[in-house]
Amino acid sequence: MLSPKILCLPALLLLPAAIAADRPNVLFIAFDDLNDWIEPLGGHPQARTPNLSRLARRATVFTHAYTAAPACNPSRAALMTGIAPYKSGVYYNNQAWRPAMPDAVTLPQHFMKNGYWAGGAGKIYHGVYPDPPSWDEYWPTKERNRPEDPRPPTLPANGIPKTGNFDWGALSVDVGEMGDAKVADWVAAKLREKHEKPFFLAFGLFRPHLPWHVPQRYLDRFPLESIQVPPVFDADLGDVPAAGVKMANPDRDHAAVIEHGQWKRAVQAYLASVNFADDMLGRVLDALDESGLADNTIVVMWTDHGWHLGEKHHWRKFALWEEATRTPLMFVVPDGVPGLAEGSRAGARCDRPVNLLDIYPTLSELAGLPANDALDGRSLVSLLRNPDAPWQPTVSTYGRLNHAVRSDDFRYIRYEDGSEELYDHRVDPMEWTNLAADANYLEVKRKMKRWLPQVNVPGAPRQPAGKRTNKVAMPE
Repeated sequence: MLSPKILCLPALLLLPAAIAADRPNVLFIAFDDLNDWIEPLGGHPQARTPNLSRLARRATVFTHAYTAAPACNPSRAALMTGIAPYKSGVYYNNQAWRPAMPDAVTLPQHFMKNGYWAGGAGKIYHGVYPDPPSWDEYWPTKERNRPEDPRPPTLPANGIPKTGNFDWGALSVDVGEMGDAKVADWVAAKLREKHEKPFFLAFGLFRPHLPWHVPQRYLDRFPLESIQVPPVFDADLGDVPAAGVKMANPDRDHAAVIEHGQWKRAVQAYLASVNFADDMLGRVLDALDESGLADNTIVVMWTDHGWHLGEKHHWRKFALWEEATRTPLMFVVPDGVPGLAEGSRAGARCDRPVNLLDIYPTLSELAGLPANDALDGRSLVSLLRNPDAPWQPTVSTYGRLNHAVRSDDFRYIRYEDGSEELYDHRVDPMEWTNLAADANYLEVKRKMKRWLPQVNVPGAPRQPAGKRTNKVAMPE
């Protein structure tokens, strides 16, 4: 035993590093625009995601996780800072988040402050708004989050004119030429290295984000003649208020897809892009298993928001319905971590409505780090212990004063102009019948309104394309 004199001041100076050495690693896996069309959630019967299923067998799967905001930038800014959009003012993709939250300690920064090495590759922050201070190392660089993908020789590949990256089609390239493959290989190599510190390693997949350009082999796995498009109610928008119809924008993408006969091809390309991303996940899971680190590594898998493929005559995200706001979320927690000694239950499922804002406090508690009191999310550790534990409704926001509240059974939407939607998910999972005007649901609405945010700060400044920067202006 060391003498009391030796344990005095020098031991205190060494304590943080000693604690950090015993802490678990974190593998932080992000998909982009991935909805519930994966095997563990059953959102589409033709989905092929064997590696997500492989991960789910080890994990607690949160079957009803929701984004803080159904757009890349505000969702990722909220998740990575733990600050909700209605408190930061970051509501849209063209608002720089770091100037809006200059003092925010991001999730990887919180781990770095507590003795971790933090690094990664791929899309974690929205592409035009990276955050170099969040990382010790990033690939390709701290300013450029991912390598570019190959493109088809003729654009648009789907024949729909004037729709930008709303495109899909085959690539005649090797899988290794894809940006996500290069990112996966870099992350896999990092897992195989020797590590002096516990790590927070981020793996950011770009797919299935548009454009859905994938090697032909992935499209071949989903024969076009057998593709099933999602069920759609022709009069679905008839009981939706004008603010919701404006978000759906049915005369844009949906009308173009129908006019050009591209619905089946779009669904095929989305399924193929999901399958490609799943293959890239497999490369990283293989590396984790081969590294010998799995028994001391927390794995969290998330995606920034959901995605519509024609439901409610809407495509993309940018709306407050179930398809746009629901996200896959999984936690693998090995035995012996500071915040959950018994680990998470492999194959467990939690149906409580949780939020991506909850990831930051959950990882912090699991790793035994000090709490960050600025966070708006709530640690999920109690649900990892008991997936049926009591919980509360959660909120998604798109634009100032536009909110969706999701409880176990209902979705309530209130728009800036005061118009409303209410859906009973016990009998209406596709949200085809708006009950907001039904007198029988007045009490349900009253209870749901209690969860609407009381703070709705003005929006952060919007930045024109080509002039977007996340840098904080320094005083002269």
